[in-house]
Formats: sequence, structure tokens, C-alpha cells
Amino acid sequence: MSFVKYEPMGDIAYLTIDRPSALNALNAQVLSDLSDALDGIDLNTVRCVIVRGAGEKSFVAGADIAQMKDLNAAEGESFGKKGNDVMLKLEKLPIPTIAAVGGYALGGGCELAMACDIRICSDTAVFGQPEVGLGITPGFGGTQRLARLVGAGMAKQMIYTARNIKAEEACRIGLVNAVYPLEELYAAAEKMARQIAANAPIAVRASKKAINEGLQVDIDSAVAIEEGCFGSCFGTADQREGMTAFLEKRKHEPFTNC
Repeated sequence: MSFVKYEPMGDIAYLTIDRPSALNALNAQVLSDLSDALDGIDLNTVRCVIVRGAGEKSFVAGADIAQMKDLNAAEGESFGKKGNDVMLKLEKLPIPTIAAVGGYALGGGCELAMACDIRICSDTAVFGQPEVGLGITPGFGGTQRLARLVGAGMAKQMIYTARNIKAEEACRIGLVNAVYPLEELYAAAEKMARQIAANAPIAVRASKKAINEGLQVDIDSAVAIEEGCFGSCFGTADQREGMTAFLEKRKHEPFTNC
């Protein structure tokens, strides 16, 4: 995988987009490498993944404009599908994901961050969907996930104006959860990832499933999804240990994912 590095660190792992010469822009090869990296995650061991970009200037500056410039309509749609397939694979990864955004997260970079469960960023981060200024629409889920995260009105404003926003505004509108000094960003991401990894993996995964699937349906169907996820945790070793430790007023033993 020439443009994506996968670095497991016990029960957490990093996925790093590593194309700094192009500010980590997403071309077809980067998307293929990212898809392969996601397929290669050991879900029995890793409990949370941090997604980041190489270098300090850019998370991912966008999709590769040089590669897109001469595409025709059918080729453009195909490239959009390739990107969307990867974003959906990331979004549907059973374990939680954290986007640690340092620097530019524009276009495809903003879309990559939004496909993660949680977004935190450095105080140097810049977000935006600049596509209409290039004569195209967002193509890797931007028109859909941005509206779900910040509301339709704010999403339309960002997309229609093609205006970039800085870290503090991104936090204010709910696009990111927290802002850190650049030098503290990855330590903060790892701390959060380890907090997640310390909890019962079956319960965390079931919670992700309930949230993601519930957002796509009406409330009656959503609570039925939750009921199924809730029930699926009972009878597991982790559920028994967690509740027994609570009743015995002691710290639970490390959860075993079974």
C-alpha cells in the first residue's frame, strides 16, 4: 500500500494517508490503498482506529483535481462511486473510528473525516467543500453527511458558497467535537481511542450499529434496532463481568470481546 500506512498499536491503530507531496490528496490509487487497509484491520484485536494525514500541513486536501480534470460524465460518476464505496466501507467499519484532522480537510478530505465516527482537529485545521467553485458537486458523500452533521441550512451555505471554515467555527457548528493545539492532537486522539478500547467491545460495536442504522429510519424502526442491539449484549462474558463488578463495587476485569 504505497499511499496508506496501517500501524496497529495493541488495541488501537492508525490509518495514515501518506501522500504529502500532494497534501495527501485522494486519487484512485489512494482510495484503493485505503480500501485495502480497511479490509486488513484485525477486528479481533483492534478496538478503535485513528485516521490521520501525513505531515502537519494537511489531513487530506481533497480529491486529486489533476486526475479529475479531463474525466467525462460517465468517468466522473465512476470516480465518485469509487470514493463513495470507500467512505461507506469506513463508515460501516464495525469498530469506532476517530478522524484526527491536522491542517487542510477540504472536499474529499472533509468527506473522509465525516465518514469517521468522531472528529477532532488541530487549531490549524481548515474545513470546506469547495467543489462548486471548481464546477462540480461534492462527490464522496459531502452533500449527505454534512447535512446530517451540521443541519441542512449550514450544509447548504458551506457547499453553495464554497467557503472554507477554521477549526473554531467547525467546532461551533458541530462538524468537529474538539479543537487542540497541533502538537497535542494525536495524543488527544490516542487518549480517546484508549478510553473507547477499554470498554466492552461488543457493546461499543452494538452502540455504533444502533446509532448508524437508526439514523436512516423512522423512530419506531430505530428503537427496534436499538432493542435488538441491547439484547445482543446479554449473555456475553463482558456483560456478566461488567454487571457483576458493578454490584460487587470493584473495578471490572479487562473486557475480553466475548
